[in-house]
Amino acid sequence: MGYVFDILPALLQGTWVTLQVFFITLALSVPLGLALALLRVSRFRFLSGLTNGYIWLMRGTPLMLQMLFIYFALPFLPVIGIRLPDFPAAIVAFVLNYAAYFAEIFRAGIQSIGRGQYEGARVLGFSYAQTMRRIVLPQVVKRILPPISNETITLVKDTSLIYVLAMNDLLRAARGIVQRDFSTTPFIVAGAFYLFMTLVLTWGFQRLERRYAVYDE
Repeated sequence: MGYVFDILPALLQGTWVTLQVFFITLALSVPLGLALALLRVSRFRFLSGLTNGYIWLMRGTPLMLQMLFIYFALPFLPVIGIRLPDFPAAIVAFVLNYAAYFAEIFRAGIQSIGRGQYEGARVLGFSYAQTMRRIVLPQVVKRILPPISNETITLVKDTSLIYVLAMNDLLRAARGIVQRDFSTTPFIVAGAFYLFMTLVLTWGFQRLERRYAVYDE
């Protein structure tokens, strides 16, 4: 037990990096995903097709590859040539990737709303923006909570991929201690940290689902 307390400071420091990536990604990718979903269902075919192509690209290639491309290849692209430090590069890759997944979740939720509700809103004089804000999106939120929950929990685990950029996240901190002390205990403690984070998220989303389920009664 004393050994666990000795390694906790390093693991907690790595956990802080993990949580930063998680919360920043979630805060940016959800609204971006909603915007992409609205473009995806837009009547403008060019915008819809362009958005669909972006979503296909982000979902069809590995997140790790996207991170490596942004960090190592982006500086050498003509015209762009932007060199990002490791943390911003990881955030950009995570946000662009998860926004595509959230966009498909929002898109499915929006398209699950019956056309009659749009027509009813039009009769009442609602604009398209008012219809989405007051009628469609409140129902969409309730319907997409389970898949949003799954993606959010997956995000917690995917943050471990940032070790490829040599960032000192929870997994890299645990791995460094394992290589130093020749003990697997840090991996077990790190696993417990991930389990705790996913447990908190699962509990939170279950409460949200029960809260919104009240409106079905």
